[in-house]
Amino acid sequence: MKKKILVSGIKPTGQLHIGNYFGAMKQFVDLQNTGEFEIYIFLANYHALNSMQDREGMKKYSFDLICAYLAIGLDPKKVTLYKQSDIPEFAELTWIFNTQTTMPYLMRAHAFKDAEAKSKEISVGTFNYPILMAADILMYDADIVPVGKDQKQHVEMAREIGQKFNRIYGVDVFKDPQEYIVEDVETVPGIDGQKMSKSYNNVIPLFGTDEEVVKAIMSIVTDSKSPEDSKNPDEVLVYQMYKLVASEDEREKMRQSLEKGGLGYGEAKKELLRKILEYFKPMRERYEYFQKNPRKVESILKKGAKQIRKKTEAKMKMVREAAGL
Repeated sequence: MKKKILVSGIKPTGQLHIGNYFGAMKQFVDLQNTGEFEIYIFLANYHALNSMQDREGMKKYSFDLICAYLAIGLDPKKVTLYKQSDIPEFAELTWIFNTQTTMPYLMRAHAFKDAEAKSKEISVGTFNYPILMAADILMYDADIVPVGKDQKQHVEMAREIGQKFNRIYGVDVFKDPQEYIVEDVETVPGIDGQKMSKSYNNVIPLFGTDEEVVKAIMSIVTDSKSPEDSKNPDEVLVYQMYKLVASEDEREKMRQSLEKGGLGYGEAKKELLRKILEYFKPMRERYEYFQKNPRKVESILKKGAKQIRKKTEAKMKMVREAAGL
């Protein structure tokens, strides 16, 4: 049976955090390990240019992200890893989609509305964000795209952009992709209680130093209750994070200790720190290995780009023929 095609990517715009891991990256590995999918995972550096216009920063975060993909368990023998900018056909397809997509249609996009609400000067790249994303998805005839509920619109717009091309030129060049939403993925809270995000500066770094992890965990916001007071675990940020890395028995033990009283926030933070360092230790060791072996990382990316180019060149031949180019 032919495997379904899965496509996804992350922007290299800053230090990765545990919210990135539990919110998206872990799902990539889980889906890889089912053996059910033909998987393409990319480094979305064209998308990143909307906010990352720093040459050295782009290089560093791009390399760090690929090292992270490999460290968490993505296997280049099972998954094709590549940089968006290594595939020139994306830019070509984006331009062709630009010519058929209207401004009122793009003004519906959440990214545009969010930027407009913040009264920012909005770049053309931010405005066109859904079109480049459509090119990312439609180029491979993707069947599914793993997204959070707040990103469902991106896949919907990609589907509609592909359908419009097919309708205009009277040929079925593009397939209808479907969003793949993992329902049980929880939103990871940041150390201030908001959603963990680089933009909120409230993260626990995924591959930071021990000192950085300690500082972040000890900065988690708590209330003024004493150790003896009963606490609702579902309202305790430390416990919400602990659930992600602890066993069922460990979770239940901390839950009872919080409810009955006797566990202070300081002790709970120390236990969270212990479990986070334990949980991510193998990944951090692999991350350090790839950081020290850049040639190996570059070799994996070059191989991925070579595999991808065969597909993108074939797809763009179909697109050009359909459009009379």
